[in-house]
This record gives sequence, structure tokens and C-alpha cells, in this order.
Amino acid sequence: MNRIDSKKNPTVKAIKKLTTPAGRKKANQYLLESWHLVGEALQHLPTTQINLILATDQQLLQHQAAFHDKNVTVISNEVAKELGATSTPQGIFAVVNIPKQRQFPQSLQGAWLLLDDVQDPGNIGTMVRTADAAGFTGVIFGDGTASQYNDKVLRAMQGSQFHLQLFRTDLLPLVKRLHQQNFPVFGTALDPNAQNYRDVQPISDFALVMGNEGNGMQPELLRQTTNNLYIPITGQAESLNVAVAAAILMFQLHQT
Repeated sequence: MNRIDSKKNPTVKAIKKLTTPAGRKKANQYLLESWHLVGEALQHLPTTQINLILATDQQLLQHQAAFHDKNVTVISNEVAKELGATSTPQGIFAVVNIPKQRQFPQSLQGAWLLLDDVQDPGNIGTMVRTADAAGFTGVIFGDGTASQYNDKVLRAMQGSQFHLQLFRTDLLPLVKRLHQQNFPVFGTALDPNAQNYRDVQPISDFALVMGNEGNGMQPELLRQTTNNLYIPITGQAESLNVAVAAAILMFQLHQT
């Protein structure tokens, strides 16, 4: 079993680059941090997709049964602090290979969340996690939406990415195709012509589009949807956080 004690080690420097978009793209890998996420990956991903596990002596002792036959490198607390994105890292990481995106299905079934130019990592991760809790089939990342491999997105998703189907694609042609297939697509808009979300009956097969935090959905996308919804605000707040609004709509529309 290998051991790394210095944060100046070349392997540590290479892994540190995985916290940047350019580093992830070049290596075709991303970094998971914390036992919860690493444990989820060990449970749900193929063994070949997990390239390397890094753990402090304490984490190795605590989870050694889960590391059987895995490629594990022991690291010092200094290295853990160097790689960690939090002020008090747990001391366990996994370098994971980014898989080829599976073929996009010709037609969708179930409930799907579509993210249109959503940029805040915390919002994205929270919405993916909520979609998982609400029983959705998958989440589609549209153009402009932050990467699912962003470290803040990964932390906010809390492992829900392993329970859902995740895709990235241009939403405009997708929504047009779904409209042609009579697959309901609900947009979200503060618009006089939008419908109160409480007036929509829950259904099992549909897509829900959540737009950019400041600008909302693209106007062209809004014109392509089956129906656009709004959440009445009875207090004095101007609007709801996009992740909060998404949670309300997901649990309302998809009741099983």
C-alpha cells in the first residue's frame, strides 16, 4: 500500500488539479471528498470507474472493510488538508473516472428535472438531491448549467447523482421533441399567463424546467412548454430561491 506524507508530492499536485474544470477535462477524472460520497461511489459505481482512494490512517482503520481489493493510498493529515475543499476535511477521497455519457433516450418516461442555465452549485446540488427524494427518474443539465463534477455541486448532491440518470444536452431541441411527442413539459415563470401550480393535477410522466437564478428560463424555451407555472407569493418577498421553488413544484407534480 502506497503512502504520501507531503503535499508537494506530484500525485497530490495532479489530484489537486481535479478541482478545476480544466484539470477534470484533461484527466477525464473528478474528485470525491468525504466518506458519505466515497461510500456511495463504492456501492453504486463499477470498480473500474474508481481509479484511486486516498485515506488517512484514521479513515483507513475505520473503513478498511470497504476498501478490500481497492487501490488505496494512505495520506497524511497535511495532504488531506491540501486536497480538502472544506476547513476540516474528513481525510478520505476518491479519484473517479468520468464515464462516457450514455446514449440519450429517444423518449422519456417518468419525472425529469431540466436545468436551464442554472449556475449556483449549491442550488444545482440541492435540486438534484430533491429530485432524488421526490422520486424523479433523472436530471438533465442544459447549456450554461454548472458541471455535475464541480466540487460544490458534488457536495450538495450528497450522493443522489448515483441514484438518478444524469445527462447534459441542449434543452431547446429536447423540449421541442418532447412537445412533439406529447410529453408534458412544465416551465416556470412569473407571468400573467402562467398557471398556479396548485391547479395542476399530479402526473407520473413529465418534465419540469427550472431557469437561471436571475433571469429565469430562456424566452424561447418558455414558448415551447406545455404549460408554465408560478408559485403564489403572499408575503413581501420578491421571489423564491430556485431550489426552494423546484422542491415545491417537484413534490406537487409528482405524487406517488
